[in-house]
Amino acid sequence: MKELVMSSNEIQEVCTHMGHQITARLKNEEKAPIFLCVMKGAMNFTVDLIKHVHCPIITDFIQISSYEGTESTGKINLLKDLTYDPEGRTIVICEDVVDTGLSMKYLVDYLKEKYHPKDIIIACLFDKVAARRCDVKIDYYGKRLEENAFLVGYGLDYRELHRNDAFVFVPTPEDVKEWDELLDKNPVKKINR
Repeated sequence: MKELVMSSNEIQEVCTHMGHQITARLKNEEKAPIFLCVMKGAMNFTVDLIKHVHCPIITDFIQISSYEGTESTGKINLLKDLTYDPEGRTIVICEDVVDTGLSMKYLVDYLKEKYHPKDIIIACLFDKVAARRCDVKIDYYGKRLEENAFLVGYGLDYRELHRNDAFVFVPTPEDVKEWDELLDKNPVKKINR
């Protein structure tokens, strides 16, 4: 039986509450802030969060990678950079999970050094403190996790599967085996560009 970490209803409550908190913080900004979705895991969270932000905003996307299968490699790769220049604007980084903190530290340092934003705010669905390896300041989080379990659903994936689930759960070893068998039979090939 799957261990449910956050239900669909709980996720929506988090997005509503967090959206209202962020609105209060940003409502007097001179320049529309940029909500920066960290692809692909945070796409569902970002979409649901911004529905509850009631001030002018710009959305953008960045993609970094540090995972292979169920493990963080600790090596961060920038796969897609921003589209809009955030210089002088507040950036709200929307992330699914902050675990080791290494990716978030890389991202914050990268944005500050390259783009010189006015401010950087971090909003994540899960703050996985049990996995933390470096210090990062999380401004808003939906749920703090004391255990370092691998999470799937609502944007979080296993080899690209289960991003479309409306809830978040810890997969069983049987789940992972079944998904591996499915993907080994019908592999999804990346397009090299």
